[in-house]
Amino acid sequence: MSEIQIRSTGTTEVIQSSDGRITLSVPIQIKRRSGRKQVTLPNGQLGQPGKLLRPWDVAATPLQLALARGHRWLAMLESGKVKNLTEIAALEGVDNSYVSRMVNLTTLAPDIVEAILEDALPDHLTLFDLAVDPPALWEEQRLRIWWNGD
Repeated sequence: MSEIQIRSTGTTEVIQSSDGRITLSVPIQIKRRSGRKQVTLPNGQLGQPGKLLRPWDVAATPLQLALARGHRWLAMLESGKVKNLTEIAALEGVDNSYVSRMVNLTTLAPDIVEAILEDALPDHLTLFDLAVDPPALWEEQRLRIWWNGD
């Protein structure tokens, strides 16, 4: 049976014990990425895309999907394809309040949108924090997001 210990500092070591067992010590760091844990290399870089790339390593995050949904639904409203949020909710099979919250994301400051797209928001922040009653002024949005918990 193996024992796993995780260290976030140190150097890589291979240690052979007297009974022939080998211990490989690799310092890693685990970062949270949209609720998932991702292991980073000892130098702090993320693994590069390649043969071992898994779909969830590059798939859009829930926040990114919500932002895209909000913009798509706003475009439907602005184009006249639908008359109101209630019609979108009926078409999508979701609750009216959900549609409203996703459309609220379209009012976020450009730097906050960029942080969503780069998955660089603080870990404590949730979709609910962003989508429910966002302040109209971008500076107030920034204060709410970057100041809370950091």
